[in-house]
Amino acid sequence: METPEEKIDLSVQLNRLALPNPILVASGTFGYAREMESLVNLDRLGGILPKTITVEPRRGNPAWRTVETSCGLLNSIGLDNDGLEAFIAHHLPYLAALAAPVIVSIAGRSEQEYIMMAGKLASAGGLDAVELNISCPNVSGGVDFGTSPERCAAVVRGVRQSCDLPILAKLTPNVTDITGIAQAAAEAGADAICLINTLLGMAVDWRGRRPLLGNDMGGLSGPAIKPVALRCVYQVARSVDVPLIGIGGIATLDDVMEFLVAGASAVQIGTANYYDPSISTRLIDELPGALADAGVTSIRDISGTITSNRGEAVSKDGQPA
Repeated sequence: METPEEKIDLSVQLNRLALPNPILVASGTFGYAREMESLVNLDRLGGILPKTITVEPRRGNPAWRTVETSCGLLNSIGLDNDGLEAFIAHHLPYLAALAAPVIVSIAGRSEQEYIMMAGKLASAGGLDAVELNISCPNVSGGVDFGTSPERCAAVVRGVRQSCDLPILAKLTPNVTDITGIAQAAAEAGADAICLINTLLGMAVDWRGRRPLLGNDMGGLSGPAIKPVALRCVYQVARSVDVPLIGIGGIATLDDVMEFLVAGASAVQIGTANYYDPSISTRLIDELPGALADAGVTSIRDISGTITSNRGEAVSKDGQPA
């Protein structure tokens, strides 16, 4: 006889993208995945997002690139990566052989670069989706696409028309109204929306009277940003009808469940990978028990079931239930 946990369906459908479970590892925190194979059973993951790639190789920003804060991490890596051609030649064959879905994060300086990269990746084969990183605060030009509904829509629409891979749009919280950006991405054809990228922050050496980061400012991640990320997921779930992926300070089973209830269909583990590389598979093991305790048998049954203190539930289509 099956236990309640064994009856749980962890699979997730993000429009055209199917995932075996909702626990993914975030781009920029997991290398190219090969580096983690001795620490994590990669085939069990709901999805793998290698570090963001750009058209040309990038050396990244000058040191210091990371600074630990009291409740998180500031980083100014600057999208250090091997470039598109090297990724396709050297990293893609390894990734394509894994059982877990592979979602490649791409960043461009123009709409045309996003379209070109997505097209080449689709032609190369072996991938399950692309994530459009239109929200990195550490690269000049990149964040502009995520702060304008029009430019966001143009990038998403252009990629949707140029390749047949499912598209995830990763948005920045560094805007006045994230729902407008999310609506633009959804209407332009994004299969899912990822919320959120890092918050722009700074650390200062007051004695030396200089910023600690070599690039002066960087992206704040970790537990400090979880309340902001939850708020963004909650708000966007009420305004769009595409699935959401929650990102920001997720390190425990309770964190995962909070994001699901707030409106996410899946989550990405980021900063926690640095100090606990096996966190993702442990959360996969723990999730069925939490869902069973909640009286549900699938991710869909729990996603977006939050009820506000004003009496409004968030339904799957983003409208009050």
